[in-house]
Amino acid sequence: MTIDLFIPCFIDQLYPETAFNTVKVLEKAGCVVNYNPEQTCCGQPAFNAGFWDDAKTVGSKFLNDFKEESVIVSPSASCTGMVRNYYSDLFTNTMSHNKCRSIQANIYELSDFLVNILQVDYFGAELEGRAVYHDSCAGLRECHIKAEPRQLLEKVHGLELVDLPAGETCCGFGGTFAVKFDAISTAMAQQKVDNALSVGADYIISTDASCLLHLQGYIDKNNIPLKTMHIADVLANGWGNV
Repeated sequence: MTIDLFIPCFIDQLYPETAFNTVKVLEKAGCVVNYNPEQTCCGQPAFNAGFWDDAKTVGSKFLNDFKEESVIVSPSASCTGMVRNYYSDLFTNTMSHNKCRSIQANIYELSDFLVNILQVDYFGAELEGRAVYHDSCAGLRECHIKAEPRQLLEKVHGLELVDLPAGETCCGFGGTFAVKFDAISTAMAQQKVDNALSVGADYIISTDASCLLHLQGYIDKNNIPLKTMHIADVLANGWGNV
């Protein structure tokens, strides 16, 4: 299958290795991966902050960067959820209405695409240690992803996947929420990290790099022996550089 890859601005700027690992995983699953270097952002930061006109401008560029018939895959449940669920608020009854609907129906978060569309869940990945999976708010509530990443992680050699207490609770990032409500956001990150430590986890794994950045910031500041990893980096681990 030929797919178009959408790399969110967040990953492009802060976690480029995750983008490269996403390509490696998709190619190992048998995909031909196209990447349009002109792509930028889905418009979510402006949308969440209430600047819907700005979000519409950025979203219009997103719609122009991809074709209606494209199968679009992204290593971000948050951005996938933005396009699927909130572009309707921006583009219903506009000139872009029909193209928007087509793209909304054809964009997938990485784990959802691998498990439900390609029906591939084994990549020969290796990672020694115990891990918990963090259900991001966008992944769980906007993209309805829960079993898929766990199915993929259970096939990783050497990795013991254990349940995260209060796993469906927000990590406290929430984009501008972490800036406007710093104390609450930090307390929520502390709760998430403490819960991971309580089950002896070495890793916190998720589909959303933004959640992981927030949690890793708390971990680093407090010198906690815990590491965050994006699921694409886990799936490419142990073979990605071969």
